[in-house]
Amino acid sequence: MTNRLWDANLLTKVTLVFALVLSAFPIYYMFIMATRTNEDAIDTPPPLLPGGHLGENVQRLLATEDANFMTGLINSAIVAGTVTVSVVLISTLAGFAFAKLRFPGSKILLGLILVTMMVPLQQMGMVPLYELMVTLGWIGQLKAVILPFLLNGFGVFMMTQYASQAVPDELVEAARVDGASTMGIYRKIILPALRPGMAVLALLVFMQTWNEFLWPLIVLTPDTPVVQTSIAALNSAHGTDYVMLFTGTAASVLPLFVVFVLFGRQIVGGLMEGAVKA
Repeated sequence: MTNRLWDANLLTKVTLVFALVLSAFPIYYMFIMATRTNEDAIDTPPPLLPGGHLGENVQRLLATEDANFMTGLINSAIVAGTVTVSVVLISTLAGFAFAKLRFPGSKILLGLILVTMMVPLQQMGMVPLYELMVTLGWIGQLKAVILPFLLNGFGVFMMTQYASQAVPDELVEAARVDGASTMGIYRKIILPALRPGMAVLALLVFMQTWNEFLWPLIVLTPDTPVVQTSIAALNSAHGTDYVMLFTGTAASVLPLFVVFVLFGRQIVGGLMEGAVKA
């Protein structure tokens, strides 16, 4: 009886297939158009099979000086990778402290972090943050898009909740009795237990940072772009070259696919484990 309760009926399967097609078709069409010509892009009905112009389109993309696309890809990898490592490391340390350590003002500090999640600080603080970057002389440098995002309130809250559920207090106390230091407990107990949650947080932060557009557009120059500003410059240089835009966009999402393929099992496992514990 229990097995039948979880068996998917025909309507459920059809709905899932429809949702899959609806979600995947824009991505599929983007890659299809990256292999086509501009004449194919305006055909009716649009082509649904790959063409033979991918190499040519990629060469045109890399040869567009206004976009500096390869530089944008490299800079995005540096920025997203640095921010992701920093956010995950700081969030796990802070989550461990808030969840398993007792110190004065911990609840107040955690409450302040929750407040930062409720207020759009990036939008509200954009002008003073820009003035700070000008004062520091960081305009046009990658550290202007790295340092303001090395800490993430959502990451701290997520790791706090995950550590509270994944690590029993008795295990921490037993390690204390055995003479383990605070950092020893963090390395040997907390980090292994938080690994699934860290994978989920890393993916979310990497995707958010990789897709960030407005702040890099403000503080970076055309000589030091990230991939999203490179696509914007590509659009300016080739306003009607739709295939070029499709090719650039397709190239920009490939790293995200690679990250998900490499860490997909841990990410799904972390999501499922968090759902079961919740």
